[in-house]
Amino acid sequence: MRYSRNFYEIVSNEKIFAKIFSEKESIGYYKLPFQDISKVISYSEKIKQRTIFVIGIGGSSLGSKAIYNFLLTSKKFNKKLKFLDTIDPLRMSCLIEETDLNDSHFIVISKSGNTIEPISIMKYIDSRAKLTKHNSTVITEKNSSLHKFAMKRAINSFFIPKNLGGRFSVFSSVGLLPLKAIGVDIDKLLKGCREVHNSFFDKGFYYDHILNKARFLVENKSRFNNNIIFSYSSIFEYFNKWFTQLWAESLGKKNINGTRQGLTPITLIGPEDQHSFLQLIVDGPRDKTVTFFKVDDLGLATKIPKNMDYKIFNLDYSDNKSFNELINLQADSTVEAILNEKDIPCDVITIPNVDEFNIATLMYRYQLLVSCIGAFLQINAYNQPGVEFGKSSLKKKLKK
Repeated sequence: MRYSRNFYEIVSNEKIFAKIFSEKESIGYYKLPFQDISKVISYSEKIKQRTIFVIGIGGSSLGSKAIYNFLLTSKKFNKKLKFLDTIDPLRMSCLIEETDLNDSHFIVISKSGNTIEPISIMKYIDSRAKLTKHNSTVITEKNSSLHKFAMKRAINSFFIPKNLGGRFSVFSSVGLLPLKAIGVDIDKLLKGCREVHNSFFDKGFYYDHILNKARFLVENKSRFNNNIIFSYSSIFEYFNKWFTQLWAESLGKKNINGTRQGLTPITLIGPEDQHSFLQLIVDGPRDKTVTFFKVDDLGLATKIPKNMDYKIFNLDYSDNKSFNELINLQADSTVEAILNEKDIPCDVITIPNVDEFNIATLMYRYQLLVSCIGAFLQINAYNQPGVEFGKSSLKKKLKK
């Protein structure tokens, strides 16, 4: 007797773990925590320009932008990192005109080497400041059109492995090179990745947390199909954008029997968005999960001063409280409000402080979470067939 099937089923955690374990041989991001970064370090130390431009879009820039903005307020960088990640002429012009292009280094990133947005921006920059081996670097797939261009001008190239997708590439040279060039401790970034990787694959702390969350989200996807990240600090602004791409582009797929799958990412910043979105969460439809991000120590002890002239406001109870304490108490109060509803799935991730290790653990944790959800859903979390039509359509319109 033979038996075969193509229908969807939710399997055990052990089977999902076995699938993820087997992916380590074929999916590139699993190996990144253990890579040799000596070439990235030695090369980045030779970049002397004061401004580093990343020319790239989507996964080519969002990860490094998330880490840079997370660290920006707590670390003093001697160089500036700017992102030409839009073809909006107003934004692009603003970034370029405020910068001395003769004291800038341009890192052009495109895995395919043929993505229209970064190549178009690159052509424009080349018309303003000739791109040479002295002021530019290329990160792409080996033998791509961009690599061939770089060879023609003797521009140094770093390579993206074929099995590494853009939204999983932040801990490759795609993110490490520009971040190291401005002084980010990339050793600590990879140490944070290794912490999560080893814990998960050794079935430690992260194993249960990641697999159980993945299982819950998949088992309840029909009811709670909107997943909110509520980040209590503006330092998470670009992490939120990185998460949106990772979540949407990885999980919006058809599964093995052609059924459309997907979880919808929603990102908020607290406390600002308490005043615009919290009402919908608390009294609106029960179709959302909420994950809160908090930081124990934001690195600043700024306090609310006591001033008798302000007694009229009857807010004396906030006197001498630090803003760090205030924002975390606001987060705790919002969490309490949601828990009191008793029917809104909610969890809280608290980061001890603002450094490379902690942002890396958070990002690698979410990459593993997406991989596990993809395995549960029986989809390919690493491709993006849904965006290809738009690219081909644009090409046809431009040719007309």
